[in-house]
Amino acid sequence: MKLAARLRTPLLLLGMGISSVASFQTQAAETINFGIISTESSQNLAQVWQPFLDDMSRELGVEVKPFFATDYAAVIQAMRFNQIDLAWYGNKSAMEAVDRAGGEVFVQTTAANGDPGYWSLMIVNQDAPYQDIDQVLADADKLTFGNGDPNSTSGYLVPGYYVFAQRNVDPSTAFRRTLNTNHETNALSVANGQVDVATFNTEGMERLKQVNPTAAARLREVWRSPLIPSDPLVWRKNLDDEEKEKLRAFFLDYGTTAEQQQILADLQWGRFQPSDDDQLLPIRQLELFRERTQLAARDDGDGEARRARLAEIDAQLEQIEQRIETRSAQAGSTQAPPLAAAQ
Repeated sequence: MKLAARLRTPLLLLGMGISSVASFQTQAAETINFGIISTESSQNLAQVWQPFLDDMSRELGVEVKPFFATDYAAVIQAMRFNQIDLAWYGNKSAMEAVDRAGGEVFVQTTAANGDPGYWSLMIVNQDAPYQDIDQVLADADKLTFGNGDPNSTSGYLVPGYYVFAQRNVDPSTAFRRTLNTNHETNALSVANGQVDVATFNTEGMERLKQVNPTAAARLREVWRSPLIPSDPLVWRKNLDDEEKEKLRAFFLDYGTTAEQQQILADLQWGRFQPSDDDQLLPIRQLELFRERTQLAARDDGDGEARRARLAEIDAQLEQIEQRIETRSAQAGSTQAPPLAAAQ
């Protein structure tokens, strides 16, 4: 399916580079709808994203409209119903978009500071008595917990396995009260004493130190996850192949000038790199590990069904591990992806 018959530059121009695409701005301008997950308020996101979207619009010769929503699920659903053409997701939400919304990973972000990815955090206020996560969990029934969006990688999936599933703790019942919200709200709620402990991540912490250093100084890290792969960008799989190549060319060529590098730096990114759906293999593995841990700890009397599901999970995990090993060998590395290596 075409992007509403837009981006009609002939295929032969692809080899001429992204600057050639810009010369065709006289063609009928339509719209590319770009989904952006709600890691913080829409107002803040719009401020840092607009220069990048403006550059994208100029280079491709079409209007690029951001799509903001109050939660990750809305951006996934927007892709499912063809309301957006591509989106920035975290790995967990990208997995949902690929599985349920006809999405496909095509590029990956890189960190502006050179980090190979980012880390999930659990944070408390500096005035709290807690120095590590086990101290927090010992007092969980007295505390309010700020969990992340259910489709967030660092705010929900990763701490859900490493902090809770591995300790056989259900956060929805262990804490006095549990809330679900975005990274920015979690951090500010802890800094202001409205929430006792919350999920966060290192990218959010770096940004908070820039925009609100007073709030950042009030936070203490009590747990850090294994390394999480950098975020993917996902397009609708049913886009026209020619249009996909133009989008891919824009992203992979972007960041060659000082101005573009600064725009990416404001997003906390370096240049984009090629990627595909296999980027999500460690996340799929982690989701299955979490389910297996929870299932193995259950004693609901239906032992046969539980054993059957455990066998299914083990078979899926074996397939994923084989694929990871194949990809690692193709890349000339014997190292497993960061999250997988930490199991």
